[in-house]
Amino acid sequence: MRVIIALGMVTALAFGPTASAKGAAKGNAHHWETSPHHLSVLVGTTYTEEWGNAFTLGIDYEYRVSDFLGLGFVAEYAFEDLDAYTYLLVADLHITHNFIAQIGPGVEFHGSHKMEVARVGLLYEYEVAGFTISPQLHYDYHRNHKSAVVAGLAIGMSFCEMTIKFDRKAH
Repeated sequence: MRVIIALGMVTALAFGPTASAKGAAKGNAHHWETSPHHLSVLVGTTYTEEWGNAFTLGIDYEYRVSDFLGLGFVAEYAFEDLDAYTYLLVADLHITHNFIAQIGPGVEFHGSHKMEVARVGLLYEYEVAGFTISPQLHYDYHRNHKSAVVAGLAIGMSFCEMTIKFDRKAH
């Protein structure tokens, strides 16, 4: 899990702030208008016909490119007998202010098996006190394997890039 969080932070630091601040002065800006970086944590379940339901934790990073498009990655782990890691590169299509479709390719590791996966999902994002809350439903298609349905609730927040300053004074 530490590797996933570190990867998210490194990716976030790689992008400079490019979001417009339109509406921010009015106090009613959408979270992405103050920062293009958004990180959320998913708690949910993954259902497959073969394994049933498995408790699932995930992390989702989005870099908001425009009003309509966000690009990012998803990393999830389905516990219990399923024991599967899923990594996806995704596009978040912001159909409305709150309604988002997520699509993207990826790879899943299930035991010693590595398989390709394609995700199509929907989420509805609410903003509350600087945080986002989004119920989500995703369909993960696995070629030559049974597909999965991931359902859960994500809690996230936008953040600015971090600036690290070094003090050159000798101690």
